[in-house]
Amino acid sequence: MTILKFQYSDCAMAHQLLKEALKARTNAISPLSGFSVGCALEIDDGTIVYGANVESGIPVLSSCAERSAIISALSQGFRKFKRIAVIADYPRPTPPCGACRQFILEFAPDAEIITGNLKGDVKHYENITELMPNAYHFIK
Repeated sequence: MTILKFQYSDCAMAHQLLKEALKARTNAISPLSGFSVGCALEIDDGTIVYGANVESGIPVLSSCAERSAIISALSQGFRKFKRIAVIADYPRPTPPCGACRQFILEFAPDAEIITGNLKGDVKHYENITELMPNAYHFIK
């Protein structure tokens, strides 16, 4: 099953970004769950920033791949994000968890989100509002 619903013409870039997320997945540290996730975050200038999930013995100290990538990008001074690709070994493309959705809403609200699994299934979201309609958003 391949689920594609791209709103932009460059599907090749989406698949390339998923390949980059797959590379990032190899850096995951998931001794508790065994659920390794990789993320590739495309900056507006084409730079790719990577993230992988890291589990701690104290779950609240763990970090998801999406948040790892966004924090890394923010720490490097990047502020404009184009696309986020996330890949995991799961029967269907896995969307970001609730905490990551809130994080994406706050720091990358306009970024396209591409999720995939190791079987090659892909799901596309135009932006985070597809996953969080009517979400709380702190107004600065």
